[in-house]
Amino acid sequence: MRMSQIYAPTLRETPAEAEIVSHQLMLKAGLIHKVAMGIYSFMPLGWRTMKKIMDIIREEMDAVAGQELFMPTAQPAELWHESGRWQIYGAELWRLKDRYDREFCLAPTHEEVITSHLRQDIRSYKQLPQRPYQIQTKFRDERRPRFGVMRSREFIMKDMYSFDLDEAGLDVSYELLHQAYTNIFSRCGLTFRPVEADSGAIGGSGSHEFMALANTGESAVIYCSSCDFAATDEIAAVVPEPTGIGEELKEVVDVETPNCKTVEDVAKYLGVPCDRMVKTMCYKVIHKDESTELILVLIRGDRQINEVKLLNTLDCLELVFATEDEVRTIGMEPGYCGPIGLQEGVRVVADLEVPKMVNHECGGGRKDFHKLNANYSRGDYRIDVVSDISLSEAGFPCPKCNAPLEMTRGIEVGQIFKLFTKYSDALGANYIDENGKEQPMVMGCYGIGVGRTMAAIIEQHHDDYGIIWPMAVAPYQVSIVPVNTKDEFLVNESEKLYQELLKRGIQVVLDDRKERPGVKFNDAELLGFPIRITLGKKTQENGTAEVKIRRSGDVIEIPLSELTDKICTMAADMISKNM
Repeated sequence: MRMSQIYAPTLRETPAEAEIVSHQLMLKAGLIHKVAMGIYSFMPLGWRTMKKIMDIIREEMDAVAGQELFMPTAQPAELWHESGRWQIYGAELWRLKDRYDREFCLAPTHEEVITSHLRQDIRSYKQLPQRPYQIQTKFRDERRPRFGVMRSREFIMKDMYSFDLDEAGLDVSYELLHQAYTNIFSRCGLTFRPVEADSGAIGGSGSHEFMALANTGESAVIYCSSCDFAATDEIAAVVPEPTGIGEELKEVVDVETPNCKTVEDVAKYLGVPCDRMVKTMCYKVIHKDESTELILVLIRGDRQINEVKLLNTLDCLELVFATEDEVRTIGMEPGYCGPIGLQEGVRVVADLEVPKMVNHECGGGRKDFHKLNANYSRGDYRIDVVSDISLSEAGFPCPKCNAPLEMTRGIEVGQIFKLFTKYSDALGANYIDENGKEQPMVMGCYGIGVGRTMAAIIEQHHDDYGIIWPMAVAPYQVSIVPVNTKDEFLVNESEKLYQELLKRGIQVVLDDRKERPGVKFNDAELLGFPIRITLGKKTQENGTAEVKIRRSGDVIEIPLSELTDKICTMAADMISKNM
């Protein structure tokens, strides 16, 4: 391609709306155009990279017996009512009606549709396993779209669905896809880590997220350097460390704590360590049938409540903090809530540590009072549900080996789920086994955000001058820059080299624009072409070209007679090394 013909609307200034590097560079390099909030067009250079990522995905999906299909974006509400997700998916589900007043949604995912297909077409165990997949546009009406294509309302996703005879078959599919995802993200040049994750609105009870490690990542990754434990902070288990173990039980004492509403205030006023206190929070729970209830949640004073764990424990739709007026309806004073003396009918949920704590402090239930030496084991208060609801943090002991945990941030580029029979049971997707009995298909699903993957690559591969594409996903692999387009010799040699590289299968750009060399060099750096070949003064003097490697900045002089062969070798080597 000739640079003069490329539609690449580059910008000289960084757009003010762009908060993170990938968003800034995608706009500045003309890879995307904003159409509306959270909705973008991919421009020609951006789309070339998107297609390369998709080609890598297709190769790895086909290698595990994946079969590509294409399903509609508009899905009838009836299927979502069958699965039960129409009511519980939440505000992100983009709902609409057609001219006949029939309800549809714009697909955020395709579990319902693919399951409806297989329930019609699969009859015998001999037809399983199946692993259909697609690469298609999805819609989620994000409350706060941000970071460009990282969190947008319209996006491109690869979604595969596995259908197996049993859980053993699901395990095989899951491991195959786990390895396929490892191959995909390695080939894209990403530094990543698969971590245990929450299944969220997709459902099921087993999941891994593939996290591209980056400081700008929205997700916190908790991991151990001493073993293979890694999980998102949404799901990472916390090892219980109850305080006061071994002490004799003391008498409960009411103590006045004027204007002390927070754990820190009380700890300072009473001289009690935060880990000897129990923090009590009041939540309003919104259930899947849209009914509500007020609950109390107990957790050690120096811990944070993990609301994802709490939501999963309660299997509810949503959690919100109770208002002060709502707290008073259960006989508690806001800021001084505690489990002792709580009226009947209000559920109490406690973290694993709380029932084992000895002689702990808690709220007194009335203004300006707390209680010392409370003990669940003695029957001072009741607990209805006990579960791990603590948020894991760096420094906590590893759940596997007890070594101190570490934390980093990551961008979720893919996630795999064990769905088991969640959708096949709901939609009646069954097969006849070898004994003539009807059995539900056992399912998994596997998603990759293509645009997020592209943005994550930029987050990991850039410098002050622009993008540094890995060779496998670069929109073009090589750029040729003649420093003087008025010099006939340089123009002819550049054209000759251009044609030779094209014949050898190299994706090359010839910068034939009548621009100053500095402009051409700056654009090549911004757009991130892995190899830049400059034909200039040394070409005229001794028949050599300057070859600059974008990633390392190394400059090599290569004779024109050897140039084509060496560039082909360099490109192949960089692809094989995921560089």
